[in-house]
Amino acid sequence: MSGDDDLDDWAAAMAEQADEEAKASSDKGARVAEFDELEDDNEISPSEKRKLDTILDIPVTISMEVGRSNISIRNLLQLNQGSVVELERVAGEPLDVLVNGTLIAHGEVVVVNDKFGIRLTDVISQLERIKKLR
Repeated sequence: MSGDDDLDDWAAAMAEQADEEAKASSDKGARVAEFDELEDDNEISPSEKRKLDTILDIPVTISMEVGRSNISIRNLLQLNQGSVVELERVAGEPLDVLVNGTLIAHGEVVVVNDKFGIRLTDVISQLERIKKLR
């Protein structure tokens, strides 16, 4: 069998499968979905722009949390140089990125120009962040 025969057999099998799928979808009464045209609602009024400009300059605190641990005051007072505190987070798990104490993303530590940074790997959706504020 030559390479062209293999391609012809493959093409015939694909065509047969497409025919069967078309027949199956027509048996189920499938039809093409119709959608309205999307409209661009990104236009904002001058008053909305002034409101937005007002809050854009408000400073916020962004922090990265490696993990947490609950310990008693007795154990806290016994900590000294070289003590190890076990965290609830597993090694290699993404860090939490918090803005004013609210979780907004997860990320991993990177080093840029001899300084630590964080690469965001998962950003919490705006809808989820708004739900947490309420």
